Amino acid sequence: MTLRSTVAEATTRWRPTNPYVLDAALAALTLFAVSLQWIFPDEGDDPLSWQGWLLGAATAFPLIWRRRAPSTVACAVSVATPAQALYHAPPPDVMYGGMVVLYTVAAQARPWQRRLMLAGWIIGVVVTMQHQTHQAPFEYAFHLMGLVAAYALGMLARVQRAYTAALEDRARRLERERAADTARARAEERARIARDMHDILAHAVSLMVVQAEAGPVVVRKDPDRAVATFDTIASTGRDAMAQLRRILGVLKEELPEGDTGSPRLPQPGVTALPELVRQVGHSTGLRAELRTSGEPRPLSSDTEVAAYRVVQEALTNTVKHARASRALVELDWADDHVSLTVTDDGRGPSGGPGGHGLIGIRERAAACGGSAEAGEAPDGGFRVAVRLPVAAQRETALG
Repeated sequence: MTLRSTVAEATTRWRPTNPYVLDAALAALTLFAVSLQWIFPDEGDDPLSWQGWLLGAATAFPLIWRRRAPSTVACAVSVATPAQALYHAPPPDVMYGGMVVLYTVAAQARPWQRRLMLAGWIIGVVVTMQHQTHQAPFEYAFHLMGLVAAYALGMLARVQRAYTAALEDRARRLERERAADTARARAEERARIARDMHDILAHAVSLMVVQAEAGPVVVRKDPDRAVATFDTIASTGRDAMAQLRRILGVLKEELPEGDTGSPRLPQPGVTALPELVRQVGHSTGLRAELRTSGEPRPLSSDTEVAAYRVVQEALTNTVKHARASRALVELDWADDHVSLTVTDDGRGPSGGPGGHGLIGIRERAAACGGSAEAGEAPDGGFRVAVRLPVAAQRETALG
């Protein structure tokens, strides 16, 4: 913590809530300074009178209201100070009240009021001292420099207050922007988790439904195949639960109750596509095939997950809606992007997939800086085509 911040914190902490307390203390201090000529009368040969003391008190007492009515207080002190100087019983040694009101006007009043008050005091001091005898030249400089210094300090306080207000306003704007960014990030994260859970559950449930529907048919004719079918249903369910645990694991740091501390595996990516295609073909009887071309390029972690989920969702739609017998997954690597195409020989868009699945595919591709298209394939059936940028290309697109 710097000395400046420490002083500012201490000043704020000890500043009274009622401004009259501080102003009353300042007025009392000014009155004490004005009264020093009566407290130590032997220090000078000027005549003393109670009328002179009242005029001196008139330069200090109005300071109690200096912040509530700065212009009125400045006018009152501006009248009492030359009156005391002309009355000369005694004349003011130092214009304490004048310096205080010039500081206050410079810090709080409007520009024309500040300039008018400063000019009036300078002219008033010069004119008043011309009517007094035995005034040395240095006394002119002393009084004028005191007034100018008080005015300059007031302007400095005004600038400092404006600067502080600007910083506070900027801090409030940054806080609002940070809150908006946090809310937006939370919304994006909720949408991402919703997409992941939809893809996982839709894929797993679709495979389980297909197997469950086939179970009663094969249980009578081929018991061994029925056992394999139910094993596939159980395996699919366990895999879905494992993937859900990976997603939900980011929502809390502690392990679930009963967890033995086994590590949470990372989200699946492009390297898991062969297993995904094999699993879909094995579980549903769909002739699913994966073809890869080009040299693999590095992908960011979210693009890896997006590529896997896109293929998963497209195959899920094929199983659920297309009534297809064959599905082809093509993975084509280029210098700046990777293309994913899932084509089936099903019913096509007239009765084909739709709803949240295709929306989720487009959202995933857009979130990674890519694009997605879905529609009727040239040879019939349905095709989902997604283009995702590689790591370096994505940084350029999002930068």
